Amino acid sequence: MDKNVEVVVVGSGPVGLTAALALQNKGISCVVIEAEEKDAPRAGSRAIYLHNATLKLLEEASKGLGFTLAKNGVIWPIKRTLYRGKEVYVRNYGVTDTQDPNRLPHFTSLHQHAIEKHIYEACLKSGVQFIYGQPVTELEIAAEGVQVTTKNGDVWKAKYVIGCDGGRSVVRQEAGLTFEGPRTHDTFLVVDVTEDEENPLPIERVFHYQHPAMGRRNVMHVPFKGGWRVDLQLLADDKEEDFSSIEGVKEWLPKVMDQKYVDRITWVSSYRFHQVVVDSFTDEKRRVLLAGEAAHLFAPFGARGLNSGVPDAIIAVRGIQHALQADNEEQRQEAIDVAAKERRIAALWNRDGSTTALHHIQGDSPEMNMKRELASSLVSIVPRLGRWLDEGPYGPKFGPPELTTKY
Repeated sequence: MDKNVEVVVVGSGPVGLTAALALQNKGISCVVIEAEEKDAPRAGSRAIYLHNATLKLLEEASKGLGFTLAKNGVIWPIKRTLYRGKEVYVRNYGVTDTQDPNRLPHFTSLHQHAIEKHIYEACLKSGVQFIYGQPVTELEIAAEGVQVTTKNGDVWKAKYVIGCDGGRSVVRQEAGLTFEGPRTHDTFLVVDVTEDEENPLPIERVFHYQHPAMGRRNVMHVPFKGGWRVDLQLLADDKEEDFSSIEGVKEWLPKVMDQKYVDRITWVSSYRFHQVVVDSFTDEKRRVLLAGEAAHLFAPFGARGLNSGVPDAIIAVRGIQHALQADNEEQRQEAIDVAAKERRIAALWNRDGSTTALHHIQGDSPEMNMKRELASSLVSIVPRLGRWLDEGPYGPKFGPPELTTKY
């Protein structure tokens, strides 16, 4: 196999797969290098929600891909929010149809394994090369390109590298780039359960402020194709192991779902959020670009991780395309800079949005608690307060500022 390519993509998650697919479809030679073995088990549902804008980008990268993802996911027709057991907001979207061959839905929800599977199949169809089971250990970044060394000693030479290798990114470290931002102290649990296909629950997204059966803890139910994700926010004085152990989950889960789901648990994870963005999306020599969790980590409210990682990848490829076509070094670096700056602005906006959502959901100030209490008590008189309670845990819905660039 020729070890000289124009671009090395490090990481074969959905962001890396998107980058490789976009490169291949633009005629830019690439290889995807993945640390894990092919088909290595990956825990949990992880990213399960794709916005319409993301589906459109994937459809543009590979015709039919956006529609394939849409029809293999689910759209919840109803979302509702409750405050201490009292319904304060409900919206019924009516009939939702993911089968429309001419229109992508406003979102779709499916297991990340399935998302990766469909993008991977599009990559294979496009002829993308994959190297599995070879962690990248070193980058030698020079003015004219990058030399990538893997654990077994293989050396790849490329004009550019796109780092899509997650929160512990080797590419980020080797490029001398660092995360900036805080880490929260709140603990959240996520539990995946499979659905009972013979007697399923209604497909509804439900958020509980201070679920009455769970004390003052917030609970959210999110459906995805074939299952449910249940999020539980712990209190500051909770002992994590009391809730995150299998025994602990089996004790509290029946308080918020039917008892039968106790025997359908497939994944339990606890986490504290980083709210970090890399100090630059590119290195000093403008030969490395970062995308996805290699470049930013957000609280998941608003599904900002994967849905910002996909445009990270697309814009990185666009920048590389222009850089390869540049007439001189100044133009080449400018093309990479434009892509890097655009995505950092978007990442900072997403971090601010998820911080706003985190502040809302935590209720970690007397002022926010008073606002939520007041809104819930007045919702029958001022219905728009119910919408505020519903949308608050997800942060602003409008997008980052439009950027005017030459590309």
